[in-house]
Amino acid sequence: MQKMIFINLPVADLPRSMAFYAALGFTNEPKFTDETAACMVWSETIYVMLLTHAKWQSFTDRPITTDGSSALRLCLSLESREAVETMNRVAGESGGTADADPATDYGFMTTRSFADPDGHIWEPMWMDPAAAEQGPPAEVNA
Repeated sequence: MQKMIFINLPVADLPRSMAFYAALGFTNEPKFTDETAACMVWSETIYVMLLTHAKWQSFTDRPITTDGSSALRLCLSLESREAVETMNRVAGESGGTADADPATDYGFMTTRSFADPDGHIWEPMWMDPAAAEQGPPAEVNA
C-alpha cells in the first residue's frame, strides 16, 4: 500500500461540510461515508475525513476547540496562481471565510488562506517548479 495521509476534522454539520469541500473540488468516497463521517478525496494520496462531533469524541477525550485559536494549518499545492485565487474565492462563496490570514506573494511562490465552516485553516499555494527543485531565491532567505 502506498503512503497516504488522512486528515481528520471535527465538523458541526456534516452535510454542510461535505458541500463545502465538494465546491472546492474534493470528491466523496461513499464506501467510507455514513451519517457520522464522510471521506472527501483530494488526490490519490490525500483524504479528508469529516467527522461529526460525536464521532470525533469517540477517538479522543480532548475538547474540540472553537475559540478561533490556531494549532494547525493545512497547505495544498495547486497548479497555478489562478487556481490559488479561485480556491480562496470559492471557499468564501461556499460558506467558508476567504482570506483568513493575509495573502503572501514571494514572486516564486504565492499563498492565500481560508477557513472552512468549522474554522479549520487551509492554505492553497503555488510554487514555481524551478524553485521547488532549486530552493527559494537567495534574497528570500536573507
